[in-house]
Amino acid sequence: MASGKGGTGKTTVTANLGTALAELGAETYILDADIAMANLGLILRMEDAPVTLHDVLAGEADIEEAIYEGPHGVKVIPAGISLEGIRKANPDRLRDVVEHIIDRADFLLIDAPAGLGRDAITALSASTESLLVVNPEIASITDALKVKAVAERVDTQITGAVVNRVTKDKTELTKEEVEKILETPVMVEVPEDPEVRRAAAFGEPVVVRSPKSAAAQAFKKLAAELVGIEYEVPVPDKEGVLSKVIKGLFGRR
Repeated sequence: MASGKGGTGKTTVTANLGTALAELGAETYILDADIAMANLGLILRMEDAPVTLHDVLAGEADIEEAIYEGPHGVKVIPAGISLEGIRKANPDRLRDVVEHIIDRADFLLIDAPAGLGRDAITALSASTESLLVVNPEIASITDALKVKAVAERVDTQITGAVVNRVTKDKTELTKEEVEKILETPVMVEVPEDPEVRRAAAFGEPVVVRSPKSAAAQAFKKLAAELVGIEYEVPVPDKEGVLSKVIKGLFGRR
């Protein structure tokens, strides 16, 4: 999972996509390869994990000790947030970690650092495929083009793009424009949704906390496509919000 710039919501996309894949029954692992700016653990309420990827990359722990179970059984390998851990971690060991896990997983999502620094290129080169997470704005797409070029240079296939935080404002790039610039298919557009922020505040993916929200449905649709099944749109409640409130206050009449 790669992006050219920070702030695209890549980590949020990774956490929710991984959880949605696990919910569909796929053996899914999520690895936080953003060694310097780890955030995956915060979204999944694992910021206090006693053993992290940092310890593994420092040669101080076995990878099995750093695997935790998240929502719907998704397996999570969080990175640490201590400065000492960052200093000790050796990114060159990341490929060994990936090779240790890949045979047992249906999906291994690597949350790569944004940009084209050493850690980002290491994560890209350890992957067989990459999804570009972008926002519908020209700066984000331009930066993603650079990531795409580097990915191709290290023989990592670009599977497609996820356009995140879409508002349909007239100033935004359309799906067709993004596809034309990146020369890769847009697999899903994730709408700007306040439920995503609310879920993150509680340390949960939005696909768990608000599974019928617009953003959650987009993540589930992408997961279904990757698994190779048809996505079934949830049937909306027949009762309106006001009706539910009245029943909650006064009971059924």
